[in-house]
Amino acid sequence: MKTYSLLLILLAVSMTGLAKADAGLKPRLVVCTDIAPADVEPDDMESMVRLMAYADCFEVEALITSVGWNCDPYPVEWADYLFRVIEAYRKDVLNLMKRSGQQGCLSIEQENGQQQLGYWPSADYLKSRAVMGSERGGIKVIGEGNDSPGSELLIRLADEPDSRPIYVAAWGGANTLAQAIWRVKQTRTAEELKRFVRKFRIYTITDQDMQYNMRMDRAYSSHMWLRREFKDDLQFIWDEGTWQEQCELGKRHWQQHKENIQGKGALGKEYPTYKWGVEGDTPSFLYVMPHGLNDSEDPHQAGWAGYHERGMCPDSLTIAWTSWQEPLRSISVGYKQRFYPDELNDFMARMQWADEGRGNHNPIVIVNKQKGLQPIHIKAKAGKTIRLDASKSFDPDGDMLSFHWWQQPEIGTSKVIITQADQPKTNIQIPADADKGELHLICEVHDNGPFRLPAYRRTIISIE
Repeated sequence: MKTYSLLLILLAVSMTGLAKADAGLKPRLVVCTDIAPADVEPDDMESMVRLMAYADCFEVEALITSVGWNCDPYPVEWADYLFRVIEAYRKDVLNLMKRSGQQGCLSIEQENGQQQLGYWPSADYLKSRAVMGSERGGIKVIGEGNDSPGSELLIRLADEPDSRPIYVAAWGGANTLAQAIWRVKQTRTAEELKRFVRKFRIYTITDQDMQYNMRMDRAYSSHMWLRREFKDDLQFIWDEGTWQEQCELGKRHWQQHKENIQGKGALGKEYPTYKWGVEGDTPSFLYVMPHGLNDSEDPHQAGWAGYHERGMCPDSLTIAWTSWQEPLRSISVGYKQRFYPDELNDFMARMQWADEGRGNHNPIVIVNKQKGLQPIHIKAKAGKTIRLDASKSFDPDGDMLSFHWWQQPEIGTSKVIITQADQPKTNIQIPADADKGELHLICEVHDNGPFRLPAYRRTIISIE
């Protein structure tokens, strides 16, 4: 069984966040990965190592090896690289658990239930969730003969009595999800199909349900079918821009990766040197990362995975959440650049825990005496001044804290005046001519300990 002190419970919750529908539970995550040998494409291995370092943040429902750009059909022996990372996690998890005071793991039967935020799952649980998905890509393979352990698992997950959405992070192609939806379409009513599809959210790293040399043939992919047929029921984020910036920033900061990630613990020893770019798939789960900065149910909210708006896709035919066109692309890339130091520092700090079983903890942000990570909602009238107070925030290690309040300008049409923006307490002056709608303010906090770790809290002001 696991045991926590009260302080360490608060610590774990502060860093892993609160799911919107079920406070205290992890967000449900499925990964579709075309993981491969390092001499073919090392970035999935890199992203998988990072995901394992954050296994306390996600209820990892499935790790599906599947088709991607460089592998159609997917060589089934490549799945061994996924198991290598899981076995490295097995060696490091005891050190990682020291971060939150966890003593041992639950039984597999209990782990198969709902997992609390801050809980480090066993390597056996993660291994049991590793399955093969679609080995071939494209819309033409969807149908009879394309079912897989992955598509069958997705159907079982959606049928569970669980109100939380299931986030699918497509590091390769999402053919396995398309097959699951197709299968349900054949066997259930239209209303049952709608309910099934609405359980899922998907974040695709470009469109990899095809060979790389045909990547501009959008009609080849099952992704277009998903966007076209289920445009009103499936939250679909098509990332073109943020993932490229993730690759480039990683190359630019590779020395830090070499010094603070590679070789740190068993996981660090599985973290390969990049070939094309660094961790291009990571934004797909950074988007779901529950750390108080953004709500994954609202892609308008900027975070570690950039910024997205709903609009026309690069195929010029379907609608989804994207940021591929200007000025949205520059806005999204700008947020990626802004938060990258926090993102990288946080990862490096966790790898120190994996290696040494000790390290720095993130601050805990408390705004207007409200704990947790869910957004704080305030109603106000135009022309009024709102007082926001984060002075009760603290650092579990006793480190000094610095504060910065800022407004996300893409949400709402009115610009507020923030006084004492770099103090724990601030006044937010709402313009007298402010339009009705929402204004979003973020309290960004850093400690002065190793890696200068971050924490965030979002306040949403509704103008009446």
